[in-house]
Amino acid sequence: MHRLGEVVRTAQGLAIVRCSDDDHPDVGTQAVDEQLTTVGRVVDVFGPVARPYVAVSPDEGIALPTLLGKKLYAR
Repeated sequence: MHRLGEVVRTAQGLAIVRCSDDDHPDVGTQAVDEQLTTVGRVVDVFGPVARPYVAVSPDEGIALPTLLGKKLYAR
């Protein structure tokens, strides 16, 4: 498992995660929270190369506001 980063905001139905470093997951990778509950999938990687952002499309039943400030991980 690899740390994605922290959810910094929500936009257009996506959770925007600021990566911890330049190592980011591939599009389609599962995103899980600290309890290993699947919260969604990576749909885009964008921003600066040194510390990119990752857009995560939430799974059904996941409320985006509850993800703000949480750390997410790639499975």
